[in-house]
Amino acid sequence: MIKTTLYRQLISIAIIICGIIFLSLGLLLPKLLLPIYEKNIYEYLKQPLELIENNVDKAEFEDIAYLYVVDDEIIVSDNLKEIINMDTKQILDKINQECGKFTYLGKTYYYYSINNQYINKVAITNNDYILEIRSDVMKTLLPIIIGTLLIAVGIVIFWANQLVRKIYHLKEKVDNLDNDEYVDKEKYTINDELSALSNAIDDMKATLKKQDEYKNQMYQNISHDFKTPITVIKSHIEAIEDGIMDSHTGGEIIKEQIDKLEIKVHSLLYLNKLVYLKDLEKSNEEINVKSIIESSVNKFKVQRPEVDFIVNITGKSIFKGTHDMWEAIIDNLLNNFVRYADKEIKITIKNNKMIFYNDGPHIDINILNNIFTPYKKGIKGQFGLGLSIVKKTLNLLGYEINVVNEKKGISFIIK
Repeated sequence: MIKTTLYRQLISIAIIICGIIFLSLGLLLPKLLLPIYEKNIYEYLKQPLELIENNVDKAEFEDIAYLYVVDDEIIVSDNLKEIINMDTKQILDKINQECGKFTYLGKTYYYYSINNQYINKVAITNNDYILEIRSDVMKTLLPIIIGTLLIAVGIVIFWANQLVRKIYHLKEKVDNLDNDEYVDKEKYTINDELSALSNAIDDMKATLKKQDEYKNQMYQNISHDFKTPITVIKSHIEAIEDGIMDSHTGGEIIKEQIDKLEIKVHSLLYLNKLVYLKDLEKSNEEINVKSIIESSVNKFKVQRPEVDFIVNITGKSIFKGTHDMWEAIIDNLLNNFVRYADKEIKITIKNNKMIFYNDGPHIDINILNNIFTPYKKGIKGQFGLGLSIVKKTLNLLGYEINVVNEKKGISFIIK
């Protein structure tokens, strides 16, 4: 692999392009201008030929020779041999139209003839005139072309230098994504793709910083959430060992805390599993959620026997997803509801929508915006993973969930 810099690549490309342009003009321009030169030379031959009537001696053009054919007599100007060293009959044999050109001994000759019933007049010259005009044109154009190309190369060099400097600046920003002390002093005056990339890097850095802060806060909350049952378990084991508490009572409390801890561990594992599932192709599997709802309701009725659980299913209850996914969604919603419901929890399925309602307290607008964020404090300072699992699972299945404060109570609407 060839190691080089972007700056050198850009300069090399600019020089190659300018070289191609220069060579193209040098090779193509003379050929493109040749018809114009020849048109001018025919006019150059024609005009004096029309002015000079019958006497070739009156011809004073050193670079033009004349042949007159009068009654089979050929009269030539004195400079014919200087223009073309060729027999006059051979010259006349070459002239077969009003104007044209022919090659003799590697040199090109141009002629123009005028015929009438008394005389045939021919003017002839070599290509020295065209070569001279071509030389004059190239002498005029070449400095302009070279100057223009040099200016173009200079502009490309300046632009390449600015481009490379901006790219190095972007690299510097990427290298300092995790450096909070880095100060970006570069100011973009042009709103182009590099400016957009710079802004995107700034957004990425802000997002990464926010995610890092969120992870740190989440780790602290998880530690606190796990520490509480572990502390309870440890204290009750010590109480049993010291004889302060009987083993049966302590065992019940320890079992209860272990069950809570197990639920938390399973929730974390499930949430982590969703992170990997989102990158996989979505399943087309469908399931009837009616039996899952009935099973979940029976589980949570035991916790709040004083609350009325109402299930109202109208029409189809078929939704995309697997049994495990919908069990996680419904269980986590009802687990949240049984904590806050006053007297009623209602589940309604209608028009491809699933509505979970409880008559508990309203949710503050500030909490509402972050209610699905893991370990974000919710109502009465409670926090956890349940609603985050609900949100992520529904997003994975292509559903959305909205929370609405009703006149009394709240509704979670899945559609």
